[in-house]
Amino acid sequence: MRVLLINGSPRREGNTFLALSEIAKVLKQEGIETEIVGIGTRAVRGCIACGKCKEIGGNRCIFEDDICNDISTRMAECDGVIVGSPVYYGQPNGTVLSLIQRMFYSAGKYFEGKPAAAVAVCRRGGATAAFQALQMPFQMMNMPLVTSQYWNIVYGREAGQAALDAEGLQTMRTLARNMAYLLKATEGKERPEAEPRQWTHFIH
Repeated sequence: MRVLLINGSPRREGNTFLALSEIAKVLKQEGIETEIVGIGTRAVRGCIACGKCKEIGGNRCIFEDDICNDISTRMAECDGVIVGSPVYYGQPNGTVLSLIQRMFYSAGKYFEGKPAAAVAVCRRGGATAAFQALQMPFQMMNMPLVTSQYWNIVYGREAGQAALDAEGLQTMRTLARNMAYLLKATEGKERPEAEPRQWTHFIH
């Protein structure tokens, strides 16, 4: 089993990376492979709703000039995903939101039904709103949410300060054990059969 951890911070080894590393350490102890992939500092375009990904098929976005398709392809080989993001103005990093929206729309097959968790890292406030925003796409993709002993939040401003948040790091370790438990408990089991999708748009 393998879990992909997406570092939604432009800082390669900042507090978001520290939080995800704490998760990865425990997952490895539980016998689960991990990979932390960072979004980096290059631009990630937002979805323009062109629908070309549906026309070409192949579970790929039509735009190949950023990391979107690379991370989607990595997810095809993984059994679960954890997305971490710093908090900007009470919201997740806009780059990671663009990434999630494009990946889920163009390559949702690689994500649907797989356990998922979000992690928010902040200086002081806004973490719960960012945490909720990160989780909402998972629910739309029928992905079981992995919880912890508290909301998946770690506090720290300067690089490395998250290491001082003892409760936050414990929350990360509990999250990792819960992810491992869920993956092992469902290994080899068929997902519930989905009903034919119905759409209500409230426009007649």
